[in-house]
Amino acid sequence: MYTVPMKSSPEPAVRRAAADSMRSKAYLYIQRRIAAGDLPAGSTLSELALAKELGSSRTPVREAIGQLVAEGFLEQTPNRGAVVIQLNRQDIVELYELREALEVYAVGKAAREPLRASELQRLEELADEILALKKELEESRADALNAKQMHRFVVCDLGFHTLLMRMAGNARILKVVNETRLLIRIFAIRRTGHRAIELDQIHRQHSDILQAVADRQPERAMSLISDHIQISRRERLDAFDHWDRENSLRSMVPEFFDLPLMAESR
Repeated sequence: MYTVPMKSSPEPAVRRAAADSMRSKAYLYIQRRIAAGDLPAGSTLSELALAKELGSSRTPVREAIGQLVAEGFLEQTPNRGAVVIQLNRQDIVELYELREALEVYAVGKAAREPLRASELQRLEELADEILALKKELEESRADALNAKQMHRFVVCDLGFHTLLMRMAGNARILKVVNETRLLIRIFAIRRTGHRAIELDQIHRQHSDILQAVADRQPERAMSLISDHIQISRRERLDAFDHWDRENSLRSMVPEFFDLPLMAESR
């Protein structure tokens, strides 16, 4: 007697897809909170709290944390669990070296191909947004961008560089560069907002890079973006050195207050 084979239940596959979706949601949620500064360097992550915020079990959160540990955003500590990494000076140097190597190659590749009108328009808009921020800053007579304005700057700066990377047509380079920039930003959260002179300089650099890509001058585009990244690296290292000195001084303050009081001179 012929028996009709029973079809396998789709439920296990559905459950796997749902679990993957929740893990991905948890991964992106944690990553965005790190990027936004809600989870600064040294912060301890609570699986239970994150699971409650996401409305999920702890399993997808634990798996997302494991992925972020593997990618270098978090580190596991014996007593505190998962902690947002604290970059040291050499970490910043190495990340910038990686970013420069990949972005210079990608921009050179992008500059060898015709630039689409839609790409040109979007890159110009992203570059001009920096000028708009400079105008707002000058009109407000403030010394530097506030936190909200700085967030807008980061969005348009990241958008400009990301679009250039996409034009190179290499998804792996784009992923590594974006992860590298996010790792750098973990420290960059401590930075004060840009001043008008810095915004003017960055706009000029972006405009020059865009012009070289539009003119299909790969060597010039590669040289310009290399200079642009090196300037950013120097600024970031200066900021790190300043923070490191301030941190060292703060750590010495308790010792100062523990000293016996001197008799007041007459």
